[in-house]
Amino acid sequence: MPSSLALYIHWPFCLAKCPYCDFNSHVREEIDQERFASALTQELQHEAERLNADGKRILTSIFFGGGTPSLMLPPTVATLIEQACQLFALKDTPEITLEANPTSVERHKFREFRQAGINRISLGVQSLREEALRALGRQHSVTQAREALELARELFPRLSFDLIYARPDQSIRDWQNELREALTLAADHLSLYQLTIEPGTAFEALHRQGKITLPSDDLAAELYHLTEEEAASFGLYSYEVSNYARPGCESRHNLAYWHYENYLGIGPGAHSRLTLKGQHYATRRHRAPEPWAKLVETKGVGTKEETLLSRQEQTREMLLMGLRLKEGISLTRFAQKIGRPLADYMDQEILQACLDEQYLLLEEDHLCTTLEGRLRLELILARLVL
Repeated sequence: MPSSLALYIHWPFCLAKCPYCDFNSHVREEIDQERFASALTQELQHEAERLNADGKRILTSIFFGGGTPSLMLPPTVATLIEQACQLFALKDTPEITLEANPTSVERHKFREFRQAGINRISLGVQSLREEALRALGRQHSVTQAREALELARELFPRLSFDLIYARPDQSIRDWQNELREALTLAADHLSLYQLTIEPGTAFEALHRQGKITLPSDDLAAELYHLTEEEAASFGLYSYEVSNYARPGCESRHNLAYWHYENYLGIGPGAHSRLTLKGQHYATRRHRAPEPWAKLVETKGVGTKEETLLSRQEQTREMLLMGLRLKEGISLTRFAQKIGRPLADYMDQEILQACLDEQYLLLEEDHLCTTLEGRLRLELILARLVL
């Protein structure tokens, strides 16, 4: 039986580079929309032919990410959706998400994006405080964010938006007030991220110079606990480290990542995890937009590298993704996917220590993290996996 497939489409361009962002995003004075639209459709066609060799894959979701995909022309979005739905099999209506910013330029295209087939929109609000928006390098105001949220709720069946907290000088009370305000505006999903200092960003340089300071680990943990409690009081429950949803409204596309299912990424810098003839591969496209487009134009695909993953590499990735989820990892599903029990790949002494400290829970068929464990997930995985 053909396996399911989540499709990610990367649009790498932004109006400006945010100082905290380490995503593959680029600022251009002019964007050759026609060239990049053509390259995306060509790469999608190329990969579909390879993936469908043993039968059409079942398309479960499409996610337009970036960069800022709301800078794409709506007809390009419509063409890519139509092409994907023709190239792959459909069991149900796919979840089709587009990331957007609340600027007036992008907001005016919302109706066209809905007509193009977008049924879920994810807005990069990031804060409901003007001073924070300026510090984060955002191009919109609080008023524009509110207007965009109001319009999005009217047009799209599903809506999510992002906020960043644990910002410099942010107190517990400050975040509680802002979060409660956001929750009154929320629909069915919120992504709430703690600010982190990423290598190569403008914030890293400022942090190194002592010009910005993040909350202490203890304060960050308090903020995390508060976030979970406040969201739950509004009916949005954490299902992943940074994601909250009403029951049944979780992001289907992101769950494909966290459940370690097959996903295809097209566009500059996009990643894929694909099972082909029983082997599991990691694929990465060329990061720079123009060289990627040239590769596609000459070879049909902009792949930079494709690597056959070992069982140990698959195990580490599956644990890294699965333990981010509140539900954790199914031991039965793991054994079916990897071919051996999860216990064969774990340091049993470290596992027992994590269970004793209640960082991990082993319940029937599931291994999962507690709230305290999710705060220490990367440290745990570094020692847990053999």
